[in-house]
Amino acid sequence: MSMDYSKYQLVERGDFAMNPMDLLTGGVDIAQSRGVTSPDYRVVELTDPGTCDARYFLYLYQTLYRRHIFYAYGQGSAQLGRWRLPTDQFRDLIFPIPPKTEQEGIASFLDREVVKIDTLVAEQRRLIELLKEKRQAVISLAVTKGLTRHVSTKPSGVEWLGEVPQHWQVKQLRHIATVLRGKFTHRPRNDPAFYDGDFPFIQTGDITGAGRFITRFKQTLNERGIAVSKQFPKGTLVMAIAANIGDVAILNFPAYFPDSMVGLVPKQGIDLTFLYHLMVAMKQPMMMTATINTQMNLNVDQICSLTAPCPPQDEQQRIAIQLDDSLAQTDELIVEAERAIELLQDRRTALISAAVTGQIDVRGFVPLEAA
Repeated sequence: MSMDYSKYQLVERGDFAMNPMDLLTGGVDIAQSRGVTSPDYRVVELTDPGTCDARYFLYLYQTLYRRHIFYAYGQGSAQLGRWRLPTDQFRDLIFPIPPKTEQEGIASFLDREVVKIDTLVAEQRRLIELLKEKRQAVISLAVTKGLTRHVSTKPSGVEWLGEVPQHWQVKQLRHIATVLRGKFTHRPRNDPAFYDGDFPFIQTGDITGAGRFITRFKQTLNERGIAVSKQFPKGTLVMAIAANIGDVAILNFPAYFPDSMVGLVPKQGIDLTFLYHLMVAMKQPMMMTATINTQMNLNVDQICSLTAPCPPQDEQQRIAIQLDDSLAQTDELIVEAERAIELLQDRRTALISAAVTGQIDVRGFVPLEAA
């Protein structure tokens, strides 16, 4: 099948490909093979390889992203995600260019030191993964089997659930909580006329980074915005049904949110904290139920039809209290590991910046192959 590449940019091996539109989290790298890229990207070629070391300039460009130097020269609308670095602004930037031998020495030094830092970051990320797996297992065991191991059980009739305590009920979620879909009817959703007011507008990313309670938000609605949305009260259990499917958190204040999220209000006899842990345990079954179009998503009927264990209310409360106690240490270890990653990444950025701007002298560095 032939394709028209006339609107794309040609990228040669050794060229730099840069994202000039996402100046906060975007990046740059060196092409390892010949190809094409979007016309929205910037392709940079070193005009004089005899005096320029590509690795040095890669570290330099990465520093300009991470220290938000490119962002400071950007133009457009940051709110609408259109904050980009114009070509003229990029061309006018002044870069430090030491002699090529020093560029090579700086790049070799950074190659060695950055690998050390990246290895430590990878170790911390793996630790976080293991801790989260342990956390998920502890929650799943408690909300599906209870706190007492030697009790009579019965088949639940649900494959993922297996046996449950004899005295527990097994119900569809529609009988455990009222599931209400979020609302924001105006299109396009990013129309600035509806934002920057006094009313919190929660989005899926606010759930993912929240922990149990949503205490912060990045976006707000004005009076026009709330007229096309719907408010949910403090204490609503909020769940993403698109993008980060199954991520849940509890609202710590009244808020609005779009139809990519649902609010779950526990019915009589259902403890809110137990419901939170139950939904955490049910993330995998929910993902298996999700519909896949351009992305995975759930609808209210699919959620309501899911089957879940339902112990007596006093036992729900005991499970919730026990989980809070047993998860506290794991959660603290996760926080410590995340803090360590942040510090390591700050160290990485500072080291690269200091090296490529001459703030540290690496001329005495002996490359590994010469050691």
